[in-house]
Amino acid sequence: MTDYRSPLRPDANAGRVALVTGGGTGIGRATALELAGSGARVAVCGRRAEPLTRVRGEIERAGGECLALAGDLREPADVERITVDAVWSMTRAVATRAMIPGGGGLIVFVGFSPLRGIPGFAHAAAGRAAVANLASGLALEWSRHRIRSVCVAPGTILTEGLEGYAPDAIERWTRAVPLGRLGRPDEVASVIAFLASAGGGYVTGTTIAVDGGADAWGIGEPPPALEAS
Repeated sequence: MTDYRSPLRPDANAGRVALVTGGGTGIGRATALELAGSGARVAVCGRRAEPLTRVRGEIERAGGECLALAGDLREPADVERITVDAVWSMTRAVATRAMIPGGGGLIVFVGFSPLRGIPGFAHAAAGRAAVANLASGLALEWSRHRIRSVCVAPGTILTEGLEGYAPDAIERWTRAVPLGRLGRPDEVASVIAFLASAGGGYVTGTTIAVDGGADAWGIGEPPPALEAS
């Protein structure tokens, strides 16, 4: 058993290397900054070079180490260059090339809450549910390699993308959260950084909702009216 290091220490993730997809904006950016701030060396990747470069600059100015890799994961050449594809291909590549030979690691998948079907998001909700199931399955299959696998499911988070919606839409989403406010990207990032630290070392195979109570409350909307027969 390795020596325990409190997740509240500023070097809680020192010696670790983290790959953050979508690391230029929103939750990805906040996660990269939080991991770097707790001592990890970070690689950020995504489609656009500009936001990735900004994140790298933020981390380096704070004394951290960061590698920025721009590429479209839908393009085979870019996938090979940064050793990732989609969720499964990326996970398998990182696990077989780094985690298994290196003696373990943590995989964090990002789902969303509520953890059920959502009107207007049937395809996305199904995909995220599959990711949560993948997290639990891999936690069982790869535990022998000392690999942990967790799904973090944010609720409605006030990211740059969300700020582009109309104020009435944001107000409606806010009313659906029992805590009475939308979440912040750094609140999700802090949970992920905790999971990466020794403090989260006994957490695997589960989904953690970071949603202000939204999953417990449900979607809080009436069902659609029946069509005329």
